[in-house]
Amino acid sequence: MYKKTNILAILLIVVFTACTDKTQYYEESGSVFHTLYHIKYQAENPLTEKIDNALQNFNLSLNPFNPNSVISRVNKNEPIKVDKWFAEVFNKAQEISKKTDGVFDITCAPLVNLWGFGFSKMDSVTPHMIDSIKQFVGYRKVHIKDDIVIKDDPRILLNCSAIAKGYACDVIASLLEQNGVTNYMIEIGGEVIMSGVNKNGGCWRIGINKPEDDSEVSSNTIKEVVQLCKKGGIATSGDYRNFYVKDGKKYAHTIDTRSGYPAEQNILSATIVANDCMTADAYATAFMAMGLEKVHKIAESLPEIEYFIIYTDDNGEEQVEYSKGMIQYLPNRQTLAILENP
Repeated sequence: MYKKTNILAILLIVVFTACTDKTQYYEESGSVFHTLYHIKYQAENPLTEKIDNALQNFNLSLNPFNPNSVISRVNKNEPIKVDKWFAEVFNKAQEISKKTDGVFDITCAPLVNLWGFGFSKMDSVTPHMIDSIKQFVGYRKVHIKDDIVIKDDPRILLNCSAIAKGYACDVIASLLEQNGVTNYMIEIGGEVIMSGVNKNGGCWRIGINKPEDDSEVSSNTIKEVVQLCKKGGIATSGDYRNFYVKDGKKYAHTIDTRSGYPAEQNILSATIVANDCMTADAYATAFMAMGLEKVHKIAESLPEIEYFIIYTDDNGEEQVEYSKGMIQYLPNRQTLAILENP
């Protein structure tokens, strides 16, 4: 009788749980920062309004193309106190600038504009123009004091595009978690943060595109699959889509602020996995401008990130390289690794 009672109690618990679990997976999509976003999450009710409000508020903070945003007003040297989102992105950017010896630098906006990838475009670029602009480019020339951005030169412009989309993913992830959501995937402009499982109960997976000169984004061949079975951020940066050709020469959007010129490295794309998407976003951009030798040196001091790089060797052949810890996120390579290391 005791055993039968126990079995009955267990069955009642299972039935009760099944009846009270009203959660389901929802999908949200739209545009923000001149790019698209896709969000999938498991919840009792849709959180559309809260997500929209958060993205619009974020837009008013860090969208450099919005004339009323905080960053636009800072760039116009208006006496404005920055909000917590701006401050957090700014401080993280300064931290990564130091760790990358200035390769990552959010004061690069004038150089980005000069080469035709920013707010405005110019017809030609000369060494004299670059030298003139470099006088007011450099992360050490700007800081925050009492919530006010202090510039060494009023001509300094900030562009957080290489870190803000990643942070936007983190902001929405925090919002979902505050509303009891543990299973979600957030993608904004190609930057992703995920947690828990998908609607099929499996780990989230995203693809790394094969680098192809395709500025029209007509091809999406998958080169590699990245799988996360825990919370983490993933970001990929590549010069194979955002570029233009002038006088037979290709100019890509990753600018090396130290030289003032587009980075001419053999890295085609860099994918970073980190605990948060803001960190992954920034380092993906920085690694694109470094070259493999610099990547190896910097990565040794960054145990908090893993990388997957696609590059061309001396013969022009496409190759891949990834950090030791990255193998845990590459399901298609794990079997091969086991066979090679029995």
